[in-house]
Amino acid sequence: MIEMNSILVVLSVQDGRIKRSSFEALSRAVAVGGQHGLTVNAVILHSNASKLAAEASKYGASKIFCFEDRVFDSHLNAPLLAGLETAIEKIQPRLVVAASMESIKDVWGALAIRVDAAVLPDVASFDVNGDAVVCERPVMAAKVMAAVSSSHPRVLVSVRSGSYEATESGGESSIETVPFEMSSQTLSATLKEIVTTTGDQVDLSEAKVVVAAGRGVKDASGKALVDELASILGAAIGASRAVVETGLFPATAQIGQTGKVVSPELYFAIGISGAIQHVAGMSNSKIIVAINKDADAPIFDVATYGLVGDCFKILPLLNAELRKALS
Repeated sequence: MIEMNSILVVLSVQDGRIKRSSFEALSRAVAVGGQHGLTVNAVILHSNASKLAAEASKYGASKIFCFEDRVFDSHLNAPLLAGLETAIEKIQPRLVVAASMESIKDVWGALAIRVDAAVLPDVASFDVNGDAVVCERPVMAAKVMAAVSSSHPRVLVSVRSGSYEATESGGESSIETVPFEMSSQTLSATLKEIVTTTGDQVDLSEAKVVVAAGRGVKDASGKALVDELASILGAAIGASRAVVETGLFPATAQIGQTGKVVSPELYFAIGISGAIQHVAGMSNSKIIVAINKDADAPIFDVATYGLVGDCFKILPLLNAELRKALS
């Protein structure tokens, strides 16, 4: 039986940097650990793990375990699964926490089988209550929060981006490099190419500001206004499913239940009606500014600020004023 005395947080790396959502999960784990007397450790699986650990040490983990191998940079499931299994066997945590992102979703179920664990995926909150791990999980397109829990000896939890703040603790973690080797020759899959969107240089899932377009943007001239606003603010560009299906924006820009989940500091919803499927992907945004000519659009129910009017008339004025204010 595994004693309930430690939490292990997986720090995911993308484009050579630890994801903000991973620091959010770590910050919450440190708070939970402090309340319940649990040691909190972290693990980084990346060829540059030791250097990345220096930044991660600001967020309160007692120890950071570094698994350094170029095979982890390949974005393949097999190395990630093998590395996490090795880490869990070495560290023996009661609770394993990770940010809910594509790579984690791909391996979480298989990892649970390998390490004999229960899984509570894509949660909005997590805590410990006696022998149980308790969570809240958005269901029905985030219209309802379901209370879920597990008293299994080991539990894997993945946490939605934006559920918590990433907070530096002021201390420093000890760092341990763990020997790990996995030959790329043993992999049944190989990575040939990573396809990314062009023009949008800001990672949508990590962006502090997101400008999202909906059906009301209509055409190329509307898209140009959205692109201009994003350029002024240094924002990532997102879109609703409806406008993605017209071909005006790429599928990689889709936000919502069947797209990406974002949690920026500032979210512009331009010509987006606010269907529950879209809101499920952006409801954790700190400030939401909605522009829609329909005063009864559901997006205004979740918006912090709302502008009722035609985006083709509002955006040119807004862009001009923002340029003045930020110049």
